[in-house]
Amino acid sequence: MSVWISWKDHSYVIDCGPDFRQQMLASNCQKIDGILYTHEHADHTAGLDDIRPFNFKQGEIPIYAHQRVLENLKKRFDYIFEINNRYPGAPSVKSIEVINNHPFPIGDKTAIPINVMHGNLQVFGYRIDDFAYLTDVKTVSASRNRKIKNLKVLVVNALREEPHATHFNLQEALDL
Repeated sequence: MSVWISWKDHSYVIDCGPDFRQQMLASNCQKIDGILYTHEHADHTAGLDDIRPFNFKQGEIPIYAHQRVLENLKKRFDYIFEINNRYPGAPSVKSIEVINNHPFPIGDKTAIPINVMHGNLQVFGYRIDDFAYLTDVKTVSASRNRKIKNLKVLVVNALREEPHATHFNLQEALDL
């Protein structure tokens, strides 16, 4: 799953899943100023190769992620990160490490990483102005919960009605 957010002349994507190409075609997205990754699971990263058309139009695209996620992407998509003997048609990205509790600029706004847990795996959610996106979340600490106060829009996962080990169920999402 990917989420496209845009304002003025800025356009960012949160995650880049296997259906990325189809989602971008359906949304009529014309450019991507950067990709913010929540975590390394394939359903959030497998579409990275499909940024090629954006690269051909606009050049290198910044990707923002936890260092662990960047290392995972470098292993899985080694041809994208290759410096020597680089395939000329490979997408071009610039890796930017996201550090917990360190807001960072995207366009003319600030993205605030929100450290949450997906079972035992650390995952970043992101807040931009009065919008926040939390996916594959099972727990949010009280200190992190403060980062999602006073929002107009909160996108949060709710996998199903029954309890799940690594995702909010419907009641947990509503309680949040």
